[in-house]
Amino acid sequence: MTSAGVRTETADGVALVTLDRPARLNALDLATAAELAGIWREFRFDDTVRAAVLTGAGGRAFCTGIDRSADVPQPASPFSVDDPLLTIGPKANDLWKPVLAAVEGMACGGAFYLLGEAEFIIAAEDATFFDPHTAYGMVSAYESILMAQRMPYGEIARLALMGTAERLGARRAHAVGLVSELTPPGAAAGTALRRAAVLAAQPTEAVQGTVRALWAAKEANRVQALAHAPQLIALGNLPPERQHALFTARPRHPGDAPPPVR
Repeated sequence: MTSAGVRTETADGVALVTLDRPARLNALDLATAAELAGIWREFRFDDTVRAAVLTGAGGRAFCTGIDRSADVPQPASPFSVDDPLLTIGPKANDLWKPVLAAVEGMACGGAFYLLGEAEFIIAAEDATFFDPHTAYGMVSAYESILMAQRMPYGEIARLALMGTAERLGARRAHAVGLVSELTPPGAAAGTALRRAAVLAAQPTEAVQGTVRALWAAKEANRVQALAHAPQLIALGNLPPERQHALFTARPRHPGDAPPPVR
């Protein structure tokens, strides 16, 4: 199945879900976000799918979060946030079939909603992870909460607080436990598909029950932490026009070196 934003292919019990907006570094517009949610919900009823792999097209990026061109009006209340990325992950859509993430290139910002709900992450050796929120006057709330359950506090604190000045390389991500397996560039999806095939060959009831048990081990802390996110975002985010000014003022010309990767 192919659409403007997501491509899916299924073979031998494994679905390959590909974010297919390479010209936008696989950033998510509102239609693509809604489509992802629909795909996970459909998989709940599709007995031909017993495991899934999520990746990004083009090789330059897994996902770079929400597309900056997306218009998401916000309520005035500090207790409410309209966030279209809250429902893009499999767990948010009640899918307990295992989902593996295959990361090539950049994974940043809103990509953490997806990585935070994957069973494990396989990454190419040249993949990088970063969170630009603070650099552009935004609170990294949902992203930091999800990733704090996958990596040591000091690592996610550095990643979230340093903004665009920090890049976490795949080797360091593997060393701290965020990434479970490294591959040569271009091989992450293929490796993830082979791992998913093993999962798909096992009794799906047992696999899904184990996924649910693993998620339950951290669910209480996650729910409690996420309850604070709307207020933190409402209090800490700069007005949209100031965010936009910071974003458009970022270095763009070829002579601007990227932050060092560690």
